[in-house]
Amino acid sequence: MEATILRPSLSSFNPDNALFCEREKEMEQHVKRGLAVRLAALALLAATIGGCTGVRVPKAWEPLLEEVRAFEQRIGFKKTATFVEFSEEQGRVPFCGHVSRLYLPYSYEDPAILWYDVATEQECRAHADGADVYFGSVEVLGEAGAAVSPEVLAVQLQRFLYLVIHEDCHEQFEFPYGIEEALCNLIAYKAMARFSEEKYGPEAREYIAIQRYASRESERTRAIRTHYEELAGYYARYERKEMSAEALLKERALVFGRAERALTWKRGSLNNVGMANEMTYSRHYPLLESVYDALGRDLARTVAFFKRVDTIKPSQKEFMEEHDFVSKDSVEFIRAYETEIVGTIEAALAEVTRR
Repeated sequence: MEATILRPSLSSFNPDNALFCEREKEMEQHVKRGLAVRLAALALLAATIGGCTGVRVPKAWEPLLEEVRAFEQRIGFKKTATFVEFSEEQGRVPFCGHVSRLYLPYSYEDPAILWYDVATEQECRAHADGADVYFGSVEVLGEAGAAVSPEVLAVQLQRFLYLVIHEDCHEQFEFPYGIEEALCNLIAYKAMARFSEEKYGPEAREYIAIQRYASRESERTRAIRTHYEELAGYYARYERKEMSAEALLKERALVFGRAERALTWKRGSLNNVGMANEMTYSRHYPLLESVYDALGRDLARTVAFFKRVDTIKPSQKEFMEEHDFVSKDSVEFIRAYETEIVGTIEAALAEVTRR
């Protein structure tokens, strides 16, 4: 079976579905199929602190969604066509990714990861041929026009808020995914916390659950970066022929073990695809959070700042032509273009702070 050209991108997925409440976490996922369509950004494990709260999405979810959308507009979001209707027809969408155990991908966009269009984990593993395998499913397609499904309404309240805000955020910007995923996580976490304070107040169970979610997910970013960078050090040594493949695999197993404990993944479930996917949401998060802090932790000001950066950044086409890149899908281009956008953000922030 040949790998499909449609590469889903997914965020933190723990294959052990039975551990949701017992291990105080939720599964959050992101899938992107094709070059023109963005699917659900359901990102990052929702690890709540202190026990499962049992706070669910209210049966009358439309008023809540209207309140969230009104809040979004106050911070500068334009209206979107996502999650505006209900549909019972949307089912879970499977994804399957493979990559060599001897290569650590840069992000979920790294072309070394092969994404397959298969329905079952058995089919996914049948074509692995010794590669790392990452299989799972998402409960919604998050491109513009996607409907609210029973799967979406079955999640906990904090995840519902996250899904809506993160997906609506993607409709506001045209950054490369390595920037935009982290930015939309930042905005989602900060907006969730602010919204919960306004709507529920600090004594409510809903407020406590949402605040814990947002705080814990921000903290996880640092752990992800630490473990990825440790892995990257070993892979760099392997590339320089300073260590054997056997030694590399032994060292990475130790790193994965520590990462699984820190990130509350099931033992033996984390691999290079999962780690690269996690890093897509984490690599630039500290920089973006520092921008939010520098702007007085003002969400509306932060959204306006990044909208301005979006208008002044070089386009992919301009950057390719200037630097003689042949393909925008190469890992070299993905790295370089993200670095260029980081420079644009830093220059724009320096200009704002000088004022």
